[in-house]
Amino acid sequence: MHDKKAGFTPAFSFSDAMRRLFLLLALFLSAGARAELPVVQLATGMHLIRAELADSMGTRMEGLMYRKSMPQGSGMVFVFDETALHCMWMKNTLIPLSVAFIDASGAIINIADMQPQTEASHCASRPARFALEMNKGWFAERGIKPGAKLRGLEKLAPR
Repeated sequence: MHDKKAGFTPAFSFSDAMRRLFLLLALFLSAGARAELPVVQLATGMHLIRAELADSMGTRMEGLMYRKSMPQGSGMVFVFDETALHCMWMKNTLIPLSVAFIDASGAIINIADMQPQTEASHCASRPARFALEMNKGWFAERGIKPGAKLRGLEKLAPR
């Protein structure tokens, strides 16, 4: 870093150890940069769901991107601004997921399994007001199918 031949003296220089410490600090701070999302409790049948709330354009766009895991019984509920034929994709999403599209009354319309890091569209088969992403297979493992009702959605509205 110090070039004596050219007569250049840097204003400051980091030792190798300081550079590493600075990098670790930057990584630590960036890892905590994601704001904690509000959590709501949903239920279907006897199954409780701890769902992070994606109720703004920004939180819906980011979704579960870059997450390396998700605890069992946890998921993310997307609250859309309007009832429409919404679609989801898995760009930059590292974990396999299942998504349930849900109407305004809380009834599951359809469920789709999604592979990580793909841009294939997975869409509601009719207009949906909500979507719930869970670990892949969560709905099937519990026998939860289209027509099942989710409780707890009635108090959610987009920001």
